[in-house]
Amino acid sequence: MALSRRFVLSGIGTLVLTGCASGQPTVSAGDTLPTARNPQWDAWVLSFRSRALSAGIREPVFDAAFSAAGYTPGVIERDRNQTESVRTLEDYIAIVADDAQIRDGRAKFAQYDGLLRQLEAQYGVEAHVIAAIWGVESRYGARRGSIPVISATSTLAYDGRRGAFFERQLLAALRIQQNGDISPRNMTGSWAGAMGHTQFIPTTYEAYAVDFRGDGRRDIWEDDPTDGLASAANYIARSGWRRGQPWGVEVRLPEGFDQRLTGRGSGRSPDDWAALGVRDMDGQVVPNHGTGSILTPMGPAGPAFMIFSNYTVLSRYNNSQNYIIGVGYLSDRIAGGPPIRGGFPPDAQGLTMADRQDIQRRLAQAGFDPGDADGVIGDKTIAAIRAWEAANGLPVTGVASPELLVRLR
Repeated sequence: MALSRRFVLSGIGTLVLTGCASGQPTVSAGDTLPTARNPQWDAWVLSFRSRALSAGIREPVFDAAFSAAGYTPGVIERDRNQTESVRTLEDYIAIVADDAQIRDGRAKFAQYDGLLRQLEAQYGVEAHVIAAIWGVESRYGARRGSIPVISATSTLAYDGRRGAFFERQLLAALRIQQNGDISPRNMTGSWAGAMGHTQFIPTTYEAYAVDFRGDGRRDIWEDDPTDGLASAANYIARSGWRRGQPWGVEVRLPEGFDQRLTGRGSGRSPDDWAALGVRDMDGQVVPNHGTGSILTPMGPAGPAFMIFSNYTVLSRYNNSQNYIIGVGYLSDRIAGGPPIRGGFPPDAQGLTMADRQDIQRRLAQAGFDPGDADGVIGDKTIAAIRAWEAANGLPVTGVASPELLVRLR
C-alpha cells in the first residue's frame, strides 16, 4: 500500500496536479494530441497498476512509463472516426494511393531497392508489397506518429469500448519497454498505439518484430526503416503470403451479373468465373491463382475485383476492405501497374470525383481554403463550404452538392 501511495503522489499525481493544474489541456514535447485532467482515468491507472505488477511488470518500469503519461481524449474521437470505415473506396484510394503517394513509393523503392530485395529473398514477400504497406501505414516513414503509446492505449483501455483489447496492448507496451527495445520517451505512435514505420500494435510487435540489423534491439521507430520493413515482411510471410500470387485482379463483370455471387465467402475457380462471363480488364480469362471471390466495393456501377488468398493475408494487418484494396492497389502501381480502369459511381449527392475537385478549386479561387483539390470532402473542405455559404448569405450546410457547384460556377 505504501508503494501505491508514493506512486500516486510522484507519478500520476505529478502529471495531473502539476501538468494540468489549470484544468486546461496540455501538450508534451512531441505530442500531437493534448492530455486533459481526468480523475477517473487516474483511478483506473492506479487499479491497473496492481494488475500490471501481477502480470510481471516491474514497479520502476511501470512508474517510469506513466510518469509522463496522461488521459488523451482526442484518441477516443479518432477511434470513432476511422478513415477506412467512413470513406468510400474512391475516397480512400485518393488518400492513400494518389499520384504523389505512387511517385513517392517508386522513389523510396529505388532508394531502398537493395534492402527490399533482400527482404523479398529472405521472407518471400514481394518488395513492392512491403513498400506499399510502408506507404499506407506511415507515408514511407514520414508519419510514424508522435503520441505517447502509454497515453493512447491507457486512455482507450479506460474508455472501455474496446477496453480488454487496449489493456492487452498497454501491457504489451510495458513489456516492450521492460525488455529494453525502446525508452518511454521514444515509444510513440498513432492514436491507437500503432508504432513505427509499419505501424505495429504492441502485441503484434511482440510476436513478429525482428532485429534485422543485428544490434540487439527491434527498433521500428528510428529513421532507418530496416527493422520496421523487415518486421512487416516477417508478419506477412508468417500469415501465409504466397510469393508470385496477386492479392487480386481488377475484372469486368458481364451485363446483368448476379450481385448475390459477390463477397469474400463466394469463392470459385477463375475458370468457373470465366464460364459466368467474368474477364480481366483486357478481356482475357483470369489466370488460375486458386479460388477467387468477386468484390464490388461500390456496388455494380463501380470497379470489381477478383481476390485471392493473399487478400486474406493482408487482412491480418487491417481487416478493412478499403485498406486491403488500398495496399494491394498501391503495390501494383509501385510495380508499374495501371490505374483502376473501372469507373466510380457518383457520390450520395450525385457528384463525381471531377465535380468535387472542381468545387475545391473554385472555393480556393474565391478565397476559401478547402485544402488540396483531391476530391475528398473532409473537414477542411466542409469548413470552406460553410464559410463561403455564410459570406454569400446562403443557408450554412457545409454540403458539397450539385447546387453548390452551379453557384460556384
